[in-house]
Amino acid sequence: MKRITILTLFIEMFDGFMSNSIIKRAIAKGLVEIKLVNIRDYTLDKHHRVDSAPIGGGAGLIMKCQPLVDALMANKNDNSHVILSSPRGAKYNQKKARELNEKYDDIIIVCGHYEGIDERFNKYVDEMISIGDYILTGGELASMVISDSIIRLIDGAIAEESIVDESFENETLEYPQYAEPYDFNGDKVPDILYSGNHTAIDKYHRKQSLLLTKELRPDLFAKLKLSKQDIKLLKEAEDKEQPKWEKDALEKGKKFIKKDN
Repeated sequence: MKRITILTLFIEMFDGFMSNSIIKRAIAKGLVEIKLVNIRDYTLDKHHRVDSAPIGGGAGLIMKCQPLVDALMANKNDNSHVILSSPRGAKYNQKKARELNEKYDDIIIVCGHYEGIDERFNKYVDEMISIGDYILTGGELASMVISDSIIRLIDGAIAEESIVDESFENETLEYPQYAEPYDFNGDKVPDILYSGNHTAIDKYHRKQSLLLTKELRPDLFAKLKLSKQDIKLLKEAEDKEQPKWEKDALEKGKKFIKKDN
């Protein structure tokens, strides 16, 4: 079983996160344990404070080192991998989610809050992670993002085929998906998806995935190592002509293609 421990000042923020959808099912199946630790429980301050004004002046409040360190030490072991959500960290992505899932069975995520944390606490963490170049009130939302992305990769959490073709898994955006009806206000599902020819459908999906990535995420597209087939599919799109493989699939599968709702 994988264990994710989250050190936070706001445990109540996790109620909905842990009681819905994939996360709830993964917990019920015994695939993951999520332990919430209230940092405030470890403060030695008689008023239960976990923060103070920054030494040397400055805005806001800084989380104290003592309760953070004591909370961490009381909940970690030799195999724990400790993560601090921080703008200093490397930007989070699907590759990192896979790495965390595959390498670590015991993960601790520390949620910062207020204006920041005592600099001396940083030496107690194994790595810092940023979920994006923007400011959040605290690290709770970031810890949920990281936890969710890891849990859904655990074997048995969701169907394996649901993961394979997702956005970013192959360094591309996912191809367009459709649900019934065939015709919605004149906007129709591509006929090729009704052809029953899975080889042709796979080609169509790959082409659309490449085109979406090229249009919407040129930064990702620039990093792609295109195969010969990828290049051919993109050339087909550029020529704006229906390729032979698609024509053949449509001809053979025309009896399955819906022409009404």
